Amino acid sequence: QVHLVESGGGLVQPGGSLRLSCAASGRIHEVYDMGWYRQAPGTPGTQHDLVAVFTSRGTIDIADSVKGRFTISRDDSKNAVYLQMDNLQPEDTAVYYCNADVVDEPYYSYFEVWGQGTLVTVTS
Repeated sequence: QVHLVESGGGLVQPGGSLRLSCAASGRIHEVYDMGWYRQAPGTPGTQHDLVAVFTSRGTIDIADSVKGRFTISRDDSKNAVYLQMDNLQPEDTAVYYCNADVVDEPYYSYFEVWGQGTLVTVTS
């Protein structure tokens, strides 16, 4: 079993900052794509919108709406990914989910894992 544990959400005023953290734990052989998605309040179903992701190609995919405000970083020694969010705006209000593609041990199965989500609320 592989799990993702997120932390760092909360309530912040417009223009404020938050830093999200996500760490993968369990029997991990390797972590490939890893990053953040979000679901805004009222969004139907389980639609998760890309925020920022490190890809297995070695690149970063980042949503246009957060470019210049959000920064993603990664610590492979900890199987962790972080999201520094600056100049937050009310439209950034959402549940933020960590996501990773992993290969586990001992069976070397490849699968996708989601965290439980952390709520970010931006309001004055």
